[in-house]
Order: sequence, then structure tokens, then C-alpha cells
Amino acid sequence: MIAVISADLLSSSSYPKELLEKVITTLNREFRSIQQSSEEDSGFRIFRGDSFQGVVYEPSEALNLALLFKTAINRLHLKDINGNKAFKREADLRMAIGIGTYDFKRESILESNGEAFQFSGRTLDEMKKEHRKLKLKTPDANLNEEFNTSFFLFDTLSDKWSTASAEVIYYLLKGFKETEIADELGISQSAVNQRKKAAGWDAIEVLLNRYQKVISEHFSDGK
Repeated sequence: MIAVISADLLSSSSYPKELLEKVITTLNREFRSIQQSSEEDSGFRIFRGDSFQGVVYEPSEALNLALLFKTAINRLHLKDINGNKAFKREADLRMAIGIGTYDFKRESILESNGEAFQFSGRTLDEMKKEHRKLKLKTPDANLNEEFNTSFFLFDTLSDKWSTASAEVIYYLLKGFKETEIADELGISQSAVNQRKKAAGWDAIEVLLNRYQKVISEHFSDGK
């Protein structure tokens, strides 16, 4: 079993050129980072200018990775002043996680196929009509119902993020401690803690832990 993340940029046609360039540069940097830390090619690539897809060989890690992509994009802005200020988010993603079999392997992930690819791609298409930003599709209907209810709540929470909130969540997802984030951003630890609470990190961490535990129990990572 594998996980496939399929995503597209929300309202990308309205992005200024500078913002779109920032988004694409940021995503490609994240893709390179994933590749450097993995023995297998995840195949994350941008296509059509505003969409991407790739494989996560450990399905239990797919949600953490999806949120890493989201926060990497949510924290971007075009303001020419101190990046530590909080601004309204200018870019966002719609993402579908599909978990299933990997039946047809090609050198290019975009030419590969299987249950996980179909679940992910079809769910992303459905989401465009539902105005959802994050969904899961697996062979287990009960799991789908549980997590898609939680993801709906997460959408509501994350829609309230500022760029500063998203930036703190981004570093927390990468495993940084509050003091390390403070050093990285040039702000106080108390400011980091305030942004962490405002973004709802405690609830997000519970969701991530629940996802990892349940998906690990139901699907053998990478098999």
C-alpha cells in the first residue's frame, strides 16, 4: 500500500506573476528536500503549471507531508516589509490523499497507475464542487468518514490562519522546538507560543497523531 497526494493551487489564475513564481519555487524546494531524505523516488512534480502529484511510500506520513506543503504555501506573501509580521494568506492548496495499491509502475509517476492514484485523482476532482481543501480516500469507508469529518474541521481552522501562523506551523511540522523557531524567525519564544496557540497547534497535533496511529494499523507502510 502507498499514499498518493494530488493537489492544485486554489484560484491560481488570479495570482500575480511574482506570487506564482514564489509558490512554484517553494514547492520545488520542498520536493527536493523529500527526495534527499528518501531512498525511493516520490516523483513529486508540478504539471499544468498549478498542479502536482507524488507518492508517499509510508501512508501514515502522508498527512504530515500534505500539511507541510500547505503551510509552506500559506506562509508566502508579497509584502516588502518585515517577514515576521502577520498578513492575510495569498496562496493556498486543495489536496487529496489516496491510499491503496500501486499496480502500474512507470519511470514517471505521472504515467503510473493503481488504486491509490485513482482514489487521489478522482477525490481531488470531486472536491472542486464541494469547496473542500483536504480529503482522504481509502478502501475503508469508516476511515474515510472519520478523517474527512476531522479534515473538514481542520479546513475551518486553517482558513483563519495568517501567514505568520502558517509559518510557525510549518516549522513545527518539521520538528523544530519553539526556541529554534524563535531563532529562525528572529522573534521571541513567547511570540512563537502565541502564534502556535492561535493556529490551533494542539488540536492539529492530536489529528496528526491519530492519523498516524490509525493508518499504520490499517495499512502496511510501503507494502
